[in-house]
Amino acid sequence: MCGLRSAGDVTAAVAAGAAYVGFVFFEKSPRHVTIDEAAALAVEVPVGVVKVALVVNPDDAFLDRLLDRVAIDMVQLHGSETPQRVADIRARYGLPVMKAIGVADAADLAQIDVYADVADQLLIDAKPPKGGDLPGGNGLAFDWRLLADRKYWTKPWMLAGGLTPDNVGEAVRLTGARQVDLSSSLESAPGVKDAAKIAAFGQAVGNL
Repeated sequence: MCGLRSAGDVTAAVAAGAAYVGFVFFEKSPRHVTIDEAAALAVEVPVGVVKVALVVNPDDAFLDRLLDRVAIDMVQLHGSETPQRVADIRARYGLPVMKAIGVADAADLAQIDVYADVADQLLIDAKPPKGGDLPGGNGLAFDWRLLADRKYWTKPWMLAGGLTPDNVGEAVRLTGARQVDLSSSLESAPGVKDAAKIAAFGQAVGNL
């Protein structure tokens, strides 16, 4: 569960069974948190739950500040980072790196194999609309049938984009996903997490 901004968000996500909690460091996002805010939130996360920093085309100076201050377990790259940049960040900081890949049609799937060679995990998300400000968290789904019978990827992966309690079962059935990631569908307003929606999604996944 990504885009958490308060201690209450963290508590609700953990109670719902989230294995990963994500903090967004992207100023255009309504889910953006500062480094200081994230440092306070990170201490609320129980041991065993992975703390993920979502960043977009970060430079080393920003990552140095972030990772020096916040107890992050994994970096999620959600921009246009090249495979070499992914490898460099992984080597520089010694943390697992998840690379987000936007999918709109079959042609986009080739990037998955490319990034599987350098990332520890992959996030398969809907490609953002042209001209949009946000690389993710848009609440959009793609045609999940594109991922059918593609369970041979060499790295663990998460499915993201437009998932809700009502459709997550179908999404998992079509894609074979073993991990799912969501953010906007857990909100009552952009950037405002809803504890009831978080609990409902946790229950829906638990029933699969």
